[in-house]
Amino acid sequence: MSEQPFPHKNIGVAVIQDGQGKILIDRRPNQGLMAGLWEFPGGKVEPGETVTECIKREIQEELGIEIEVGRHLITIEHNYSKFKVTLVVHYCRHLRGVPQPIECDEIRWVSLAEIDQFSFPEANAQIITALRQGELRIEN
Repeated sequence: MSEQPFPHKNIGVAVIQDGQGKILIDRRPNQGLMAGLWEFPGGKVEPGETVTECIKREIQEELGIEIEVGRHLITIEHNYSKFKVTLVVHYCRHLRGVPQPIECDEIRWVSLAEIDQFSFPEANAQIITALRQGELRIEN
């Protein structure tokens, strides 16, 4: 009996800032993996794509806005029960457009002080810790 390979997803993640200390988060659809949890927007890195390209593309597809991808915040390796993720997280700046919940159920601009009121997938706790330790810098 051979073991199935543990699926591994490389994910580009955006911490999008609005210039006033707020961060954009979105709520996953009520069906599927991690249904209804809040997350930092982003998605799977496609073959031949850089993390920066992935983050820009995913944010355009999911939220309909243009962003500038800034400096790297943290890379997280996390094992869930059925798959493994590598989250490559970058600070991002909102450039143009009004965020729309295109591929999610809801979006919110929240401060770091408010973020604990929202339920996130397990791996996201390390992003929030890194943000708190890095005293949310506005990237230009």
